[in-house]
Amino acid sequence: MNSDWTIPLIFQIVGVVVLIAEVLLPSGGILSIIAAGILGYAVYLAFTAVSFDAGVALIIADIIILPVVALLGFKLLARSPLALQTSLRKSEGVVSYDEKLSELEGKEGVAVTNLRPSGTVKIDNRRIDVVTRGDFIEKGETVVVSKVEGSRVLVRKTEA
Repeated sequence: MNSDWTIPLIFQIVGVVVLIAEVLLPSGGILSIIAAGILGYAVYLAFTAVSFDAGVALIIADIIILPVVALLGFKLLARSPLALQTSLRKSEGVVSYDEKLSELEGKEGVAVTNLRPSGTVKIDNRRIDVVTRGDFIEKGETVVVSKVEGSRVLVRKTEA
């Protein structure tokens, strides 16, 4: 290898390292700008200090190498201590709704607000947000819970 290649290759390697640092460190894009400048300067040096063909070869290498380096950087980020490692799973006791709501199915309550079609019902001295199938139910009327789907409590007017 010719000694003219040494400085452009050093700048090329430094630019790739700075690009990886951009993926791993929050910099707001500053490291990307620095990496682009370093890589651009490496290409400039290859064109001026080595040859036109060397500059073209470095550009082609950048076109191939930089996306690969970016993908590897994102893979490293997933394993990095900087990445959020916590996941929310039901097996770990995390749920997105109150599981006690399923106990309400079949129970009666009183509409605290007008249900048009959503509103609030009092069941067993608990205020519960509910919906109807589109029916309007006035405040004070008796309702029964017909179905519970996750956090959605479906009620209907009781038969008098």
